[in-house]
Formats: sequence, structure tokens, C-alpha cells
Amino acid sequence: MALTASKKYTSLETKRQPYLRRAWDAAELTIPFLLPRNGTLTQDLPTPSQGVGARGVNNLSAKLLLALFPANAPFFKFEIDDFTLQKLTEREDSRAMIEEGLASMERAVVSEVESRALRVPLYECLRHLIVTGNALLYITPEGALRVFHLDQYVVDRDPQGQVLKIIVKESISTELLKELHEVTTPDNKDEKDHDLYTVIRRVNKRWMVHQEVQDKIIPKSSGHFPIDKSPWLALRFCRIDGESYGRGFVEEYLGDIFTLDGLSKAIFEGSAAAARVIFLLHPNATTKLRTLTDAPNLAVRSGNAADVDVLQMEKFNDFRVAQDTMDRIEQRLSAAFLLNQSIQRNAERVTAEEIRFMASELETTLGGIYSILSQELQLPLAVNLTDSLQKQKKLPALPKGTVKPTIVTGFEALGRDAEANKMSMFLEKGNAIFGPEVMAQYMNVGNVLKRFGVGFGLEIKDIIRPEEDVQAERQQAQQQAQAQEAMKALGPEGMKQAGAIQQQQQA
Repeated sequence: MALTASKKYTSLETKRQPYLRRAWDAAELTIPFLLPRNGTLTQDLPTPSQGVGARGVNNLSAKLLLALFPANAPFFKFEIDDFTLQKLTEREDSRAMIEEGLASMERAVVSEVESRALRVPLYECLRHLIVTGNALLYITPEGALRVFHLDQYVVDRDPQGQVLKIIVKESISTELLKELHEVTTPDNKDEKDHDLYTVIRRVNKRWMVHQEVQDKIIPKSSGHFPIDKSPWLALRFCRIDGESYGRGFVEEYLGDIFTLDGLSKAIFEGSAAAARVIFLLHPNATTKLRTLTDAPNLAVRSGNAADVDVLQMEKFNDFRVAQDTMDRIEQRLSAAFLLNQSIQRNAERVTAEEIRFMASELETTLGGIYSILSQELQLPLAVNLTDSLQKQKKLPALPKGTVKPTIVTGFEALGRDAEANKMSMFLEKGNAIFGPEVMAQYMNVGNVLKRFGVGFGLEIKDIIRPEEDVQAERQQAQQQAQAQEAMKALGPEGMKQAGAIQQQQQA
């Protein structure tokens, strides 16, 4: 007898528990509301004694979002191999024309990302990946994104890291359940919500999906997706071979954050105690107690200063040691979370060079994090968005197997902009070695300009003139030059006769 979704979920919870406990610890020291221990925000959350963890998570998430999904620039590119290109057309400028068409499709996908406001859920997803190391992203049929936390789903992977099964657990009210799925539930006044299980499992070369409530499959909830177009993306920040879950970036520095939190709390409590001012009056003092308690500020009273002492903790050296330790830990955490790097200016528009430098700093600090995020986040997102636009007839259908999206990671995270930089370096080297005149003889200026426009993500239809107009103007200029040379060869008398003949023709 096959296990129900609830029993499968319970059996997979034991494997998730060690990662969940570690994620709870990381969230409590950084941003507690990201993953509360009780699963809800109804109870009071713990308050960290320092803000370095939260500031580092927010800073790193913002920089990752800008590097992975640059504003108004494609985060991927459509590629077509040279052999297929030769079969499609034999024109010399075919590659430039096809590149221009593919670039327009890329801009359409990017504009869809901006219009659907996908950056908000993507930012939330990146924060969960940094803190907890895991997140589940669901692309709805309408094109929106939903983020499921680590305590809302379980996942099972094979030893190679490929997802075999995902089970999502949600709470749904009886009224909404009846409205969406037309499910009849027993009348139970005590039970207002039901556990809704969504099962995604890999069968052969497709994904099978269905939903269950009360150990029964909901009618009309079953479906399937192609193996490369699943809308359910189980994401990890760090991959661990043989494990179904990943580890977060905060976990790597959890010891420093825990120590900094403890020292911050101790210094705060000690500083609050040291800030209290208490005067002690000697037992045999000649100065009266009322003289001190009733005296306002700047008052003049008679008494002996030796009769009064101020209570002091005399813990300055101890606090100094704790403060020096805190400063060293904070410097390490600031370097790890890139809090000390002034990469991006505080401006409305940030140049591509600044984003590229930011991507370089992230690649150096995070040790190649783009590799896993490009394969598990960027590439599936690009495939699903392209497929959604093609179903809506906003993009043309491409021949199957000829064009594929490719994510460019690391220093070249800006996609086609890297090709434009390479071409610029190629032209500079060619001019330095052969000279501009030789390069002009061998270069197709029109195609070079098109490739530059595509590389920088520009709409070049209204910028670059058609090749036919350029050829016609060039021929006209050559004819005029030949006519002028012929008139110069005739001499002054011949030029007068030619001018008279031209006037007669015009008349």
C-alpha cells in the first residue's frame, strides 16, 4: 500500500531536522522573523544584542540580487551554435542579424521581470538562502513567485544532487478549500484549517504533481511538467555531496556572531549598571543626608567633601578587553559580509563597471557561489519565463534544440556586455598590430556596430542605417568623385563646354 503524502512528509522530516535546528540558530542571531522556531509570528521573537548580523545579511542579499539580476540588463543570453547557424542561412551578416533578434528576445524577458516585480520575492529568497541555506521557489502559472521557507517543505535528492521528490505542507481554511477545489470536508467546528500537501516527484523524464487533503488526492489537482521546465525550484546556497539540503552563509560565521552577541549583551548590561550614579555618605559624617538629597543643581551648601564618596564599578579594564575583542570580531564579519567595501555609489543609476566589480568581489568572497545559483536559480527562471512568454504569444517559438539560454557567471555576470568588451579589446589589439587602415579593409563596419549594440543591450534598429542606404550613398559619392576628376582632366575650356551642355540638359 502506497504511503500518503502526510506519512511521506513525516518520514522525511527527520532528515531535515538537523538543518532546521541550525537554521533556527542562524535566524535568531541575524533576522529572527525569517524562520521562527514555532513556525508562526504569533509569539514574541528573540531580539539579538547586535545588528551586525542583520546588516550583513541585508547588504549581501542586495549585492547578490544586483549581481545576479542586473537592473535593465539581461541576466542570461540565448546562444546558437555555429553549425546550426550555417544551416539556417549563408549570408555573411547572418550572425549579427540573429544576435540582434535574440538580444531583443532577452530584453523582452527582462522587461517581464521588471513589470511583474519579481525582485521582491527574489530578494526574500536570497535572504533565506544566506541565513538558512535553503529555500523553495514556486513560479505560478500567472508568472508570479512564491517563496517557501525551510520549515514548510521537505526534499529528497539522489547522491548526484538531483531532486527526486518535493513535498510542500500548507495550511488552508475549509472555506478556501471548498472554493478552490470543491472538496467536501466533514463538519468539525474545532478544526478550522486543513493541512494541504503538494507532492512533486520525478518520474522518468517528467515531473508529476498532485495535492492531497486528509490523505485523499484532490480531484483535478494532478499534472505534469517537462523535466527542464519545472516551476518548483529547490534552492541551496552551498551544495553538500550526498545531502538533500544545503548550508547557509551565516552558518559559516555562526561562532563569531554568537560571540559578538554575547559580548554585546554583557557590555550593554555593564554599561547600564555603570551609568547609575550613587553617592555614599560616611556613617560618622558631619554632613547631613538631607543636605545632599535636597540640594538642586549648582546649589551652595556647607559640608565636608571627604564625607561623600561615589560608588564606582572599577571595571574599565575588563570592559576594554571585551570591547577590543568585539572590534576584532566585527571587523572579520564586516569583511565577510562585504560591509567595508564601497563598491556601489548611492545614486539612481549604477554603471556596468561598478556592477562588474561587485560581481568580482562577491565571487572572491563567496568562493564561486554563482555556479550553484546559476544552475538552480537563474537558468530555470529564464527557461520558465521564456516558456510563459511564448505561450502568451509575446515571444516567437524557437526551433527545438537550436537556441538555448546560457547564464554567464563570475566576472561576466552582465551577459552580452562581456562580448562587447572582448570585441573592443580585439579591435584595440588589431589596430595596435596592423594599423587602422589594414583593419578597416578587413572589418565589416556594419556588423561590428550591430554586435556592439547587441552587447550593450541597445535597440539599434533606429540607430544604425540599413546596409542598402550606406551602399547607395557610397556609390553616389564615387560617381561624383569620378565626374569631378573627369572635368579636371578636360581643362578650363572643357569645363565651360561641359557646364554649358549640363545647363542645356537641365533646360
